[in-house]
Formats: sequence, structure tokens, C-alpha cells
Amino acid sequence: MGIFSGMMGNASEVNPEKLENELASLMIEGESMHKAFKLIRDLVVFTNKRIILIDKQGMTGKKTEFLSIPYKSIKYFSKESAGTIDLDAEIKVWISGDDLPKEFQFSRDNAVDEVYRILSYYTL
Repeated sequence: MGIFSGMMGNASEVNPEKLENELASLMIEGESMHKAFKLIRDLVVFTNKRIILIDKQGMTGKKTEFLSIPYKSIKYFSKESAGTIDLDAEIKVWISGDDLPKEFQFSRDNAVDEVYRILSYYTL
């Protein structure tokens, strides 16, 4: 299931303003986007209310699955910085009711630090 079983590879940052039209129908009153990351066609968006995982499916990518994870359903999360040989930084998020974490890999430590701060702010 692609993004839902864990993002493999490195996510690159996307300007949230470029996603406003695409995600307008999903957003609720008072919700704003903080950060967005893209992996090939899939997206992960961090808002002030939730994490939205967007899985574009099929050859054309017109079929799309949206998974919303409210911050209140996050049990715990971890951050792993990049190393000398392993250049990927990683965030793992454990959701209530799931045994395995959602995994997000980043190519830079500063992106993973920003995501960690967002998770900390909205869950603690």
C-alpha cells in the first residue's frame, strides 16, 4: 500500500501553498498546512490538526487515497538522524490501534528536525 506501510526512499519538501487547491476540500475551518513532503507521486502533509497521507494510485494517479491521522491518536514517535554511511534521517510514528509505525525517511536532518518539532508541538 505504498505510503501507508511506510515511505521508502527520501521525501522532498513541497511548498504547502502549491497544494492549497488540491487539498482545499479536505481542510476544515481553522486548519492550516505547516509542512508537506513528496515521494514520487505520494504526499505527506503536516497541518495544525493532523497528518494527511496521500496515496496516488494507478497508472494515471487519478485514483487517490487520503488517510488522516489526528495528532491525538499518536501514541509515541521517534527521530533517527542521518549517519556517516546511512545518509537518511527518519521519523517513526506509532498510531493507536496499529502495532507497526508509519515511517517517513528524509534526506536531510533539518527536515526531520522540523517534522519532529511539529509532532512534539501538537502531541505533547
